[in-house]
Amino acid sequence: MKKHILLTGKPGVGKTSVIKKIIPMLGTSAGGFFTEEIRVMDRRMGFRIVTLDGGEGIMAHVDCNSNYKVGKYRVDLDSFEKVAIPALENAMKDKSIIVIDEFGKMELFSAKFRELVRNILDGEKLLLCVIKENSDVFIEEIKNRGDVSVVTV
Repeated sequence: MKKHILLTGKPGVGKTSVIKKIIPMLGTSAGGFFTEEIRVMDRRMGFRIVTLDGGEGIMAHVDCNSNYKVGKYRVDLDSFEKVAIPALENAMKDKSIIVIDEFGKMELFSAKFRELVRNILDGEKLLLCVIKENSDVFIEEIKNRGDVSVVTV
């Protein structure tokens, strides 16, 4: 039986919008995080991570001092892990649905995050997740699991 839902699609098609519309319907049964663009004068400067319980932090920014880079953005791995990991661990304990938006190159720099995603998938909770359409070996492994439905937006 398929119990995890992965949303995918081209950039800008509305994957995050779908997640943001679903979250209020889930009420207090969901935990996890989503990402938002950081814009300055209509220019995207980076991304912030926002937890479903109101926490937030910088995930990546053009001005971040980091060795982890995707395009022009440098990933603030410490900030990401300080916000994302506790949000997911708490959701695994207290919630029935775990939301991850998104799950791509930036997030996958974190070995802790990858391990936690595997634990979520192997656990009893439902995962609702946005994944990059152009993915890597780890994401392909997850997409090919028997308990995962991949939905293209």
